[in-house]
Amino acid sequence: MKFFAVIRQVPDGESRLRIEGGRVSLQGATLILDQMDEYAVEEALRLKEKHGGEAVVVGFGPERTEEAIRTALAMGMDRGIHLLAEGYVDPVTEAEALAEVLREEAPTLVLTGGQQADWDSQALGPALAEALGVPVVPWTTQLELEGETAKAKHDLDEGAEWVRVRLPAVFTTQQGLNEPRYPTLPGIMKAKKKEIRKVQPSLRPKVVLLEETIQEKARLQRILDGKDPVAAAEELVRLLHEEAKVI
Repeated sequence: MKFFAVIRQVPDGESRLRIEGGRVSLQGATLILDQMDEYAVEEALRLKEKHGGEAVVVGFGPERTEEAIRTALAMGMDRGIHLLAEGYVDPVTEAEALAEVLREEAPTLVLTGGQQADWDSQALGPALAEALGVPVVPWTTQLELEGETAKAKHDLDEGAEWVRVRLPAVFTTQQGLNEPRYPTLPGIMKAKKKEIRKVQPSLRPKVVLLEETIQEKARLQRILDGKDPVAAAEELVRLLHEEAKVI
């Protein structure tokens, strides 16, 4: 069995981003393994531990993405594949490039984060399933293998439902599926020696990025006098109502 986790490297949510020349600059920003993708890595590891086989991490992005792949290898993944790509690549184009590599690997199943934090996209999982011609279960919160099929639980607006799909299939992951483990020191040392195969995909972009901006809001930096809690609460309510317009 082969369990694949598709990951991306994204800015840490606490990082300060800058605009340079009308584009978002990641210079100096802390970059991490996408937290949604951590659930995919953890689930691939758990499936391997329970059913045997191999757990493989696939990263898509520029050369620095190798750092995120090494993080997944330090968590316990067996080997990595790195599809090198610079700049913005839309999810459909990315999915087609990933599918070419995954077809060669013949995965039992593929996991990826339900939403990609860098472009706020939920499209990669479904696009990847379409490119591979296999079923997809989005926003998975529980996953069980049953022979040549998998039973999965996923969220709906009004609750949740269980479905059964034939393997191979793609599952998108989210909080609640598992609790990702931390890389250990021995794991980090072993990760340095694990294989990462580099692939230069042929990309046929569907969308061309014209401009990047980030939302900026002026900060009032108002500090309330806390000596009288009741008065401070009343003033806070007034500010929220009259100035922030939130209540």
